[in-house]
Amino acid sequence: MVLGKLLSPFSSSIGIDLGTANTAVYLKGQGIVLEEPSIVAIDTRTKRVVAVGQKAKKMVGKTPENIKAIRPLRDGVITDFEITQVMLTYFIKEAIGGALFRPKPITVIGVPTGITPVEKRAVVDAAKSAGAREVYLIAEPMAAAIGADLPVDQPVGNMIVDIGGGTTDIAVISLAGIVVYNSLRIAGDEMNEAIIQYIKRKTHLLIGEQTAERIKIELGSALMEDEVKEMEVRGRDMTGLPKTVVVTNHMITEALEETVNSIVNAIRTTLERTPPELASDIADRGIVLAGGGSQLKNLDKKIEQETGIKAILTQDPLKAVARGLGQVLEDIDLIRKIAME
Repeated sequence: MVLGKLLSPFSSSIGIDLGTANTAVYLKGQGIVLEEPSIVAIDTRTKRVVAVGQKAKKMVGKTPENIKAIRPLRDGVITDFEITQVMLTYFIKEAIGGALFRPKPITVIGVPTGITPVEKRAVVDAAKSAGAREVYLIAEPMAAAIGADLPVDQPVGNMIVDIGGGTTDIAVISLAGIVVYNSLRIAGDEMNEAIIQYIKRKTHLLIGEQTAERIKIELGSALMEDEVKEMEVRGRDMTGLPKTVVVTNHMITEALEETVNSIVNAIRTTLERTPPELASDIADRGIVLAGGGSQLKNLDKKIEQETGIKAILTQDPLKAVARGLGQVLEDIDLIRKIAME
């Protein structure tokens, strides 16, 4: 059966941005129909699924001993095959419905550029076990570039930096191909962990992942700001008793410095490996930022300071990969050009 027939208008086609932190599903003809945290809550005694997505996220750090909230992806790849299958089955059913007459969907999934052959097979197998008929893997920075409306099929250099929850993917794209790439397993989750460890070290306060995420959003910055902002943070001290401390934006900038520098250095290394003609295009056009982690305050300014090239945050960066996968679903020729083997 040829690809053109597989992707006929009568097929059920979906794009899945399978992220470490969040999963988005694009349904052909309808757009992004689902955005949920990549979390599953399991009753360890009965092995029963208690909750998936947003409902499961609310349980993180608050479950009794027998309930475990699991993130089945780490650093952008599957670490728990069975739980990923459960999660994908739930998301696919939520997106296209569970009616018996519906065909199994043709599925395009965004994955990190640094994914190994074993990890590729795990993604494909999990998607097929969850009900997908045909599975095509697209490099996340390629999908993000398409979602950011970059002319990826033209003979011009485009640099995209996609900072997700588990990975930062940096790619130089030209003529529908990735010319140079760098995949760094440091991203939004690493920022949260840096905040957790910094606050523990400086204030002896233990906080959870969701609190760290909130601190990052409210106080986080890639550059030290003149204005001082404060926030009360609640957790528990080393003895196990509840405790409240005040943290400032300057503290959080310091906490994030190492992680931010790792990302910026990876961008510089990728630029150094870029062919001169494409590097000239990037200098003219700028570096495009996508993914939830790219929304860290002043990250664009930090990148511009360190590289001398303007950094541009794409519109609605959290959805860039999902938007790109949606556009891929509409273009059979593009799938042929960019799908991983």
